[in-house]
Amino acid sequence: MAAKFKMSTRGVGQMLNSPWMGGEILRRAEAIKTAAEVLSPVGGPGDPHPGKYKGSWYAKVQRKPVGRSQKKRPVGVVGNRSYYARWVEYGTERVPAHHVLLRAARAGGG
Repeated sequence: MAAKFKMSTRGVGQMLNSPWMGGEILRRAEAIKTAAEVLSPVGGPGDPHPGKYKGSWYAKVQRKPVGRSQKKRPVGVVGNRSYYARWVEYGTERVPAHHVLLRAARAGGG
C-alpha cells in the first residue's frame, strides 16, 4: 500500500523563507556572477574604462513579492553597476551584443 502525501502550503512557505534556502539562492547568484566576470569583455589599450565593466558585477538576495499570492520570497539578483552595461549586453549599431549575463545565467549557477 502506497503512502499518501499531503502538501502543507504553510510548510512550503516556511521552507522557501528558511535561512538555508536564502543561502542556496545566494550561492547560485554568486556562481552566475563569477561566470559573468569570466565572460566580461575588457577593452584594449584605448579603452577609457578598462576593466570597469568586469569589476562592476554584484550578487545579492532580495525579498520580493512572487506569484499569485504576492508573498515575499527570497530572490537572487545578479547585475552590473556600470552605466554602459546595457549596451555591452544588448549591443548598439556600432558594437555587437555580448550577452554576458544571458550566457552566465545559461551556464548555471548550479
